[in-house]
Amino acid sequence: MTSRNRLFAVVAVLLCALAAAAGYLLSDDGSSHPKAAASAASTASATSPGSAAPKPSAPRPSAPKPSAPGSSAPLPSPPAGTAAWVPTDPALADVCRTGLPGQALDTLGLIARGGPYPYRSDGIVFENRENRLPRKAAGYYHEYTVVTPGSNDRGTRRVVTGTAGEQYWTADHYASFQEIDSRC
Repeated sequence: MTSRNRLFAVVAVLLCALAAAAGYLLSDDGSSHPKAAASAASTASATSPGSAAPKPSAPRPSAPKPSAPGSSAPLPSPPAGTAAWVPTDPALADVCRTGLPGQALDTLGLIARGGPYPYRSDGIVFENRENRLPRKAAGYYHEYTVVTPGSNDRGTRRVVTGTAGEQYWTADHYASFQEIDSRC
């Protein structure tokens, strides 16, 4: 290989590496990547106070706190000092844990205890083929059946969990998801 061909090969490799890095940072608008978020925050803070620089978007608030049955008073807040719940993807709707059907709460209890689960398929890897959840490495998500009254099979309701502890609810067999807000 001549020195000129070597130079072209090195330049081609560098361009590919730069394109891959840019694609990684720009995937999902770059908002889920810590360096992209830090870069956006430092860019926003470096601008003058009078400039119209875009501000990072804040997560959407959850639905108002539900009342206890038969009461107009809201349910108590989590104890002081507990970490605030932050959605993993602000573009994804969230649902209060208390807004889920009783069978979903039963499934969440089974997950917390580690089983036993009513279906052999519970706990298997959820592959996120529909890409409706944040992109993660293979094996990150696991799915669990939520019993559907009157159904003679597993039905369409599931809870999907992530390795970091996040939980998602789908009532329509992965067509849509809501992140479960454990604060309410």
